[in-house]
Amino acid sequence: MSSAFEKASILVEALPYIKEFYGSTVVIKYGGHAMVNAELKKAVLTDVVLMKYVGMNPVLVHGGGPEITEMLKRFNIESKFLGGLRVTDKETMEVVEMVLVGKINKELVGHVNGFGGRAVGLSGADGDLLMAEKKPGKVRGIDGSIDLVDIGYVGEITQVNPNIVDTVIKEGYIPVVAPVGIGEDGESYNINGDTVASALAVALKADKLIILTDVEGILGDRNDPSTLISPLTRNQVPELIKQGVIDGGMIPKVECCVKALDGGVKTTHILDGRLPHSLLLEVFTTKGIGTMVTK
Repeated sequence: MSSAFEKASILVEALPYIKEFYGSTVVIKYGGHAMVNAELKKAVLTDVVLMKYVGMNPVLVHGGGPEITEMLKRFNIESKFLGGLRVTDKETMEVVEMVLVGKINKELVGHVNGFGGRAVGLSGADGDLLMAEKKPGKVRGIDGSIDLVDIGYVGEITQVNPNIVDTVIKEGYIPVVAPVGIGEDGESYNINGDTVASALAVALKADKLIILTDVEGILGDRNDPSTLISPLTRNQVPELIKQGVIDGGMIPKVECCVKALDGGVKTTHILDGRLPHSLLLEVFTTKGIGTMVTK
């Protein structure tokens, strides 16, 4: 009986948040360990389905780096680097598109449907959702100067046309978006998934952007989980980068959060995707988890 009371208490605690976020759009960047661990994958996708059933509009943007690397190995395609940056040539881009759009995207759609939701898979080419152009690589020289180099079919977003996503949402489906853009020349470009999620959140006028990672959030001391910083204001970000508190791969994630906030998104979150049901804990409980970056 005590277990039943606990479940009832949890539902009561969630009620104000369900009411607050009813009808809101939440863009979720799904990647990292939560994509390769079967139990974590189930937890994330069932969270997304539940969010839809309580009246929210989740939009899932996924990555797929490890699977791309594995597929390149299977095809005996050697990874090329220029100044430490991976070069995405035409042959590599064909594999990237095959994995992201043809494999991972459709698998995720199938899982969401299997867990009781209704999903539709999209890429940047659908409805010209993500227009892109070639992004030059930046290599720092010995003297500290920055040189621009050609790293192939790596793109940066020039325009987001969210009409197709809006239509999918209005019809009651969960959009699942692969981070592949389309150029004016018809060429496909590989785009960073965090960047896609941030730009899409702005274009959709989303209430939240949530980035799932393989860390607890932003830590004052990276070796001490108890030093988790939350909430964090956008004005604190430059100083924390300068101090080295935010460094490495966390810098572009935080910068995506800042861009989303500057574009009108209300709140952004960096969550540990290794924690089962981290989405529900962040959105529907009083305490929340991870780092919330706000204006």
